[in-house]
Amino acid sequence: MPKPDEDRRSALYDSEARLSWVLAGLAGLIGAAAFMHTAGYFVTFMTGNTERAMLGHFHDEHDVAIAATLLLLSFVAGVVVSSWCRRRYWSGHPHGPTLLTTASLAAASIVDVVIFQALDTDKIDFIPILFVAFGVGALNTSFVKDDEVSIPLSYVTGTLVKMAQGIERHISGGDYTDWLGYFLLYLAFALGGLLGGLFSLVVAGWAMLNTATVVCLVVTCYTYLHLDRHGPPTET
Repeated sequence: MPKPDEDRRSALYDSEARLSWVLAGLAGLIGAAAFMHTAGYFVTFMTGNTERAMLGHFHDEHDVAIAATLLLLSFVAGVVVSSWCRRRYWSGHPHGPTLLTTASLAAASIVDVVIFQALDTDKIDFIPILFVAFGVGALNTSFVKDDEVSIPLSYVTGTLVKMAQGIERHISGGDYTDWLGYFLLYLAFALGGLLGGLFSLVVAGWAMLNTATVVCLVVTCYTYLHLDRHGPPTET
C-alpha cells in the first residue's frame, strides 16, 4: 500500500494538478486581456470589484461603481449557471465548465469584433467584458468536491493564504507538499498574467480574446473528450 506522503507527492503532478495549472494560467491570461485592453476592468479580482462598487460613489465615479457591480453579477451568474449545468447535464463530465467558458469567450470575441468595426477602436468594450467575467466565474467551478469548489482558479488571495499556512506547517515539521501545490497554482496564474501582458504589447484587444478562446477550446476538447472519459491515470 502506498504511504499517505507518497500519495500526496504523486497528486502534486497528476493530470488533475497539471490541468489546474493550465486553467489557472488561462484565468491569468484572460484577466490580463481584460485589464490591459480596457479601462482597467477586473474579471478575476472580485475583491477589487466589490470595493469599486462600494467606494466609486464616494469619488463621483458612479459609472465605475456601476460597471464593477455588473461585473460582480456576471461573475456570480457564471458560477451559478455552471454549477447548475454540472448538476443537471455534466455528471459524466466534471470539467464541463470549460465548455461554458469557451462559449462565453467566443461570444465576447464576436461582440468585440462587431463593436470594433462599428467604433474603430482597439480597446475592448465593456459589454464583451461582461461575457468574459461570466466565463471566468464558470471556469472557477472546474474542480468541485462534495459540491464545493476544491481548487479556486482565480482566487489568488486564498491561494496565497493557504500557501503561507503550508509553509508554516513545513517549517514546523511538515512536508513540502503542504505548500508546493498552492505555489504551483499561484505561479501558473502569475505566468498566465505575464503572458497576457506580453501579448498585449503586440496584439489588439480582439486578438487577445481570440487567443484566449482558442486556448480554452483546446483545453475543453482535451478535458471533455479525453480526461473526463478516461479519467486521470491510476497507479498500479
